[in-house]
Amino acid sequence: MKYMLNIYKTDENGLIKKINKIENNSWIDLVNPTLEEIKVVVEKTKIPENLLVKLLDTEELPRIEDEGEATLIVVDVPFIEKNKHYATMPLGIITNKGYLVTIALAETEVLNEIKANKIKSLYTSKKTRFIIQLLHKVSTLYVKYLKLINNGIETREKVLIKSTSNKELINLMNIQKSLVYFVTSLKANDILLEKLSNGSVLDLYAEDVDLLEDAMIESRQGIETANIYREIVARISDTYATVISNNLNGIMKFLAGITIVSTIPTMVASFMGMNVPLGSIVNNDYALIIIITISMILAAVIAIILKNKDML
Repeated sequence: MKYMLNIYKTDENGLIKKINKIENNSWIDLVNPTLEEIKVVVEKTKIPENLLVKLLDTEELPRIEDEGEATLIVVDVPFIEKNKHYATMPLGIITNKGYLVTIALAETEVLNEIKANKIKSLYTSKKTRFIIQLLHKVSTLYVKYLKLINNGIETREKVLIKSTSNKELINLMNIQKSLVYFVTSLKANDILLEKLSNGSVLDLYAEDVDLLEDAMIESRQGIETANIYREIVARISDTYATVISNNLNGIMKFLAGITIVSTIPTMVASFMGMNVPLGSIVNNDYALIIIITISMILAAVIAIILKNKDML
């Protein structure tokens, strides 16, 4: 597992660049940090250590918390697990005087895009703007992942009718679990954005308010979309289970029909093999052919009857 402490700052060209030491107006990015790394940040930024340590808990909920001059904003961000499943995890954003710190248990796409300068007009010195742009990107990332989830749902639908295994059903269950995570996190994030929009936590300028409103719109769109997809998956899962049951019933019915048809030759051979008088057929040179022909005719008649009754 990676442990990482990286420091970034916007240069004179407006690009996010990695630097070697913590400076005023820099962004400190902590990814699954050690206690030693946390102590280094605490010593330099004067952020209370407990604010950083509590973000090492995967169950932290989105919220806003003040302690001294430090402000902590916790938001749930989506990510893709190693098994290709979608989940969420808490991302902490802490401001204190001239410093901005983010802390998470794993690397996230949203922060990686910031580091790659994929978000325009983002400056580490403008902390409020930085935070709002980050929150807006989180909201749009949920929408992006939901589109990928929908592609996965459509893929499962294509194999729905043909499959008789549990593999696709398990895949649908994993998608449904991801959607539950998304809905829960998006609702909590929406409450957080609502609190930020009143301006009591961060000093907002006109552009900040517009961007924050966009983030709220994206978040609520994500909630609605996730709920729709969750309902679709639930319906598909029910249909899928019914199809599997019907397919298995069809297979069992077919096997039962084949068993009945194949029993006819066995019965005829058994009768002919009894130690009882069989008449003139015993001395007939074509006795074997006659017996086989009778068996096949009886089997064919039974097969036709079963086919007409939709049992074969």
